[in-house]
Amino acid sequence: MIKLNALALLKKQGKTKYWLYKQLGMSYQNFNKMINNETKSIQYENIEAMCQLFDCTPNELLIITED
Repeated sequence: MIKLNALALLKKQGKTKYWLYKQLGMSYQNFNKMINNETKSIQYENIEAMCQLFDCTPNELLIITED
């Protein structure tokens, strides 16, 4: 299963979920589902924005788990 690694990246950089939410400009409901890996899809523009905000690649943002 592919999961969003945003919480770990936030912790590593000392940022909060609220900071990321404000940067992305999404509705809180959609943001919360995305950040908690409760969504089936993520728009490319959000992946790109998070990569720029975290200064990372999609390989660091998205991880594969055994679940």
